[in-house]
Amino acid sequence: MTTDSPRLRQATAATDVEPALRRALVNCWVDVTNAGGAAGFPFPPIDAQHAAPALDAIVNGLGARTSRLLVALEGGRVAGWLNIRRDTFPLVAHWGTVHHVQTRPEARGRGIGGALMAAARRIARDEMGLKQLRLAVRGGAGLETFYGRLGWREVGRWPAALRLSPTDDRDEVLMLLDPL
Repeated sequence: MTTDSPRLRQATAATDVEPALRRALVNCWVDVTNAGGAAGFPFPPIDAQHAAPALDAIVNGLGARTSRLLVALEGGRVAGWLNIRRDTFPLVAHWGTVHHVQTRPEARGRGIGGALMAAARRIARDEMGLKQLRLAVRGGAGLETFYGRLGWREVGRWPAALRLSPTDDRDEVLMLLDPL
């Protein structure tokens, strides 16, 4: 782990994501997925034609109250990113979900993921007024351990919910961060 923290940037509106940042986010998503990362595309390889529409849906849905994009930069380059979302339906508006947590393969082990998750916790609590965060992860990838070190706890599993290939079914692990 490096002693230098990444610079974190937050987007709360589509206009906060200029074209160069959009391209960098798409490229990051492609690189993470093609390296085997569990960030939303289960069947690599993918390219920008796959990732760009999915990123555009996230960016176009940004809003200070409902959806935030958090980007980690190292040396001016996107090192990782995630999305925090809340549903405004009154019964569930007190909690949010974290989606697409990813760190570039070459930036792993330097604290990027931990920095993103710590900032997500703070933003969810202090800026979005949330009381808890939820996250679903792919079993068998060691992600439960990573998130556990950050204070998350497993609250459930859907056995064999994710089919990566005809011979590779994985649990979907449901995790909770409460209190924030």
